[in-house]
Amino acid sequence: MSVPTPNAPSSYDDLVELLKDDNKVKVAGVDVDGVLRGKIMSKAKFLSAVKSEFGFCSVIFGWDIHDQTYYKELTISNSANGYRDISAQIDLRTYRRLAWEDNVAFFLVTFRDPGTREVLHACPRGLLSETAESVARRGNGWRAMAGAEFEYFQFKETAQSVADKRFSNLDALTPGMHGYSLLRPQLNKDYFHELYDAAENFGIEIEGHHTETGPGVFETALAYTEAMRMADNALLFKYLAKCVGMKHGIMPTFMAKPYGNLPGCSGHIHVSIQDKSGKNVFALSDEEIKAGGRADAKWDATRYISKDAEHFLAGILDGIADVMPLLCPNINSYKRLVGGEAFWAPNLVSYGYDSRAASIRILGPPDAPGYATRFEVRVPGADMHPMLAFSAIFRLGLRGIEKRLELPYGPIGAPGVKKEDIPKLPTSLEAATERFLAKDSVARELFGDKTVDHIGGTRAHEVQQWKQAVTNWELERYLELS
Repeated sequence: MSVPTPNAPSSYDDLVELLKDDNKVKVAGVDVDGVLRGKIMSKAKFLSAVKSEFGFCSVIFGWDIHDQTYYKELTISNSANGYRDISAQIDLRTYRRLAWEDNVAFFLVTFRDPGTREVLHACPRGLLSETAESVARRGNGWRAMAGAEFEYFQFKETAQSVADKRFSNLDALTPGMHGYSLLRPQLNKDYFHELYDAAENFGIEIEGHHTETGPGVFETALAYTEAMRMADNALLFKYLAKCVGMKHGIMPTFMAKPYGNLPGCSGHIHVSIQDKSGKNVFALSDEEIKAGGRADAKWDATRYISKDAEHFLAGILDGIADVMPLLCPNINSYKRLVGGEAFWAPNLVSYGYDSRAASIRILGPPDAPGYATRFEVRVPGADMHPMLAFSAIFRLGLRGIEKRLELPYGPIGAPGVKKEDIPKLPTSLEAATERFLAKDSVARELFGDKTVDHIGGTRAHEVQQWKQAVTNWELERYLELS
């Protein structure tokens, strides 16, 4: 169960009281591409739907990010079933107000199969909810905890202006490379501060907000919390940034690699597990920390994490290459990874203590208090789907704990550990999707065939669209001289 937002109703009567001055409510679910799909409902219709769910057109699982039906129809929504309705269940714990939209009340929904009432097998919120429940069952009350941080370019553009410019020669919000600058935000201080304040008012707590290296680039770190709430916050922060940006004539993009010659935009995620008393399952006891770490640890990099944490890490390493479409979902995602360490975008199945060169960065004592012990997964870009990414990482880690998996090799930079001997991650969506869909893929063990076939089918569609496209690079390279 996720942590409710502040002022979320605890009963139907509380809900009626919250909405006493409203005549309408906005609801939204999320599709496989991480796009919010929703609508305005009358208050009467909404209150009725809270008690019994409501029908929502399934086509949002039958078309892509630009509302084009998939080149191969998938099972949830297709011409054979008439693009039927699916059931939408309103989650009252997600109550918020859209301050930039006349303060209308807003709720998220989870999609269910209309026949079985089970969570729809490709519903991202539903998959993460089931993941969190699996973590809780495994540890008799464990809670999946997570954080997210986004880097994102911004342009002095609108949807119309970028279309008119054919998405090229766009005007950056500010010029130059100015990471952690105190000066650059002054050029757009109203927008910079409104992003922070609007997020806080929207129930999205922020830990850090600053400029990052690149023209018009910001980085925002969202405050650590329970994984379901974190995923909602991460998804809604993107929505909020775009809405606030429109007000100021600014377009933020969470695309992973907008420019070939500049660093990409990361979407690093942090994960740990709490037990029912609130103790970090990944952390050592105070006595173990004072003694210099866990005595049975084979590597210095893992001395300050528990044995369960080590198994969790081994689970990630064992299966991360098989779930890459859930971490890096787009064609462009892999352009960021191709640069590798040069742009702090690791493309190996690697880990290391406080290492930004590793795919999995271990954080904990002696450089942080024990309760802050966690893993930072540095593979995803800012275009990640937080619900699918969190589901993948926690299911991999839980599998590692259940199978008591051991680390297959040492941390990056350790004696005898050579980069050429560490397995590589897929560096294209096509290769990642083929591995994801393979009959022996760890993804099938984690999610089941129906989920893998649907999500894999959507990624195969992206690959097909890319293969058919003729790019500016091809024209510039071949038009005259070929």
